[in-house]
Amino acid sequence: MIEISHHGATTGVTGSCHELTVDGAGILIDCGLFQGQEQGRGASASDLSVDFPIEHLRALVVTHVHIDHVGRIPYLLAAGFEGPILCSEPSAIMLPEILEDALKIGFTRDRDLIERVLDRIRERTVPLSYGQWHTVFDEADAQLNVRLQPAGHILGSAYVECDALSGQQRERVVFSGDLGAPHAPLLPEPTAPERADRLVIESTYGDRNHEDRATRRYRLKTVLENALADGGTVLVPAFSIGRTQELLYELESLIVEFGESPVMTEEGGDALNWNELEIVVDSPLAANFTRIYRQLKPFWDNEAQTLVQSGRHPLSFDQLTVIDDHDDHLKAVDYLARSHRPCVVLAGSGMCAGGRVVNYLKAMLSEPRNDVLFVGYQAAGTPGRDILEYGPSGGWVELDGERYEIRARIHQVGGYSAHAGRDDLIRFIQGIKRPPEEIRLVHGERRAKETLRGRLETIGYRRVLIPGG
Repeated sequence: MIEISHHGATTGVTGSCHELTVDGAGILIDCGLFQGQEQGRGASASDLSVDFPIEHLRALVVTHVHIDHVGRIPYLLAAGFEGPILCSEPSAIMLPEILEDALKIGFTRDRDLIERVLDRIRERTVPLSYGQWHTVFDEADAQLNVRLQPAGHILGSAYVECDALSGQQRERVVFSGDLGAPHAPLLPEPTAPERADRLVIESTYGDRNHEDRATRRYRLKTVLENALADGGTVLVPAFSIGRTQELLYELESLIVEFGESPVMTEEGGDALNWNELEIVVDSPLAANFTRIYRQLKPFWDNEAQTLVQSGRHPLSFDQLTVIDDHDDHLKAVDYLARSHRPCVVLAGSGMCAGGRVVNYLKAMLSEPRNDVLFVGYQAAGTPGRDILEYGPSGGWVELDGERYEIRARIHQVGGYSAHAGRDDLIRFIQGIKRPPEEIRLVHGERRAKETLRGRLETIGYRRVLIPGG
């Protein structure tokens, strides 16, 4: 018997964890943290329990290294999981880095203990090349092979094809992980699998489409011109992997294109130009992954490869400053809050639930000359969602137990989301030559899943399920 079950990402977009079993032997697809109010768990993700049987699990397959897909791996190991961790080659490099940060924040500051956990993860990790089948088990009448294909979400992201055999029943089950939007910087867009009898697919933006690249680039340019005109700071709550690197890529391209173009100050004084706009990455983790992205250029798309060959450095350019030291971070917050130096700051974390971005928000939210630019999904119950909802009406947000008035301008440029939009998801599904017999929608809020299900049923897909709904 071939069965699918879900241990997360059924009531929201985080906590990804799915299971495929063949005659009682199984694999997990991801094991991530919950964030925000999903599953009734707080934004601190304090409930890290692995509350399902694991003795029969033969492997963990990681689609990509965002924390909501991998954050519970140390707890899975602590619960007794002894199988391999299968992932793409870039993910194998990045996985210990992201989990080291997660362990320091949510588990322990004991360096020796952290290193022991990371060593176990490195020992268990098995890098797989895209497009190559890997046998998980082959026993009597039960067999399971998996194959990773590029998902275009972040570097190393993959969707998982599972070829399962149970007696005379053979089935192809596909888990999408998170799918990327087309025309995103740095990464090629995903191509649909040749076959999927059952498809488990994300629905984060199942109820809306993103702006096209030209539109979002124009909107980004407009926000940055505001900063040049009034000497404000554009604060971008940054996800360390994916969005940060894509934004740096776009910022470099804008500076190259408009470098000497003047922008008048708000008072009509001396014009500033784009070359005077400073870009700051104030997140050690984001800076580390930007370095790794540079090392993994062979996995970039053709457009990015061409830029590099022409002598451009889209992730390392003159206006870019990286802040690692915490004291330097505090000095930067104080300086930018007092000065009128136009600046773009990318600071973690992406949903404003902690990290260095919180100090910037406390210092800058009350100033109308500043801007907050959201480029990623904001889960319910996070400060980021509250700022998005209440900021435009001059509301307030609670940060570290205190209320802060929101007077800064609030923007959301959805086109920089690393997730596929509604039509992108439908196009991916329609790209499967033989329509799936069953589609399961996960990783989305209720409205997004219901909207996507309605659209899929309208165009002829008969069995579209919402697990846990």
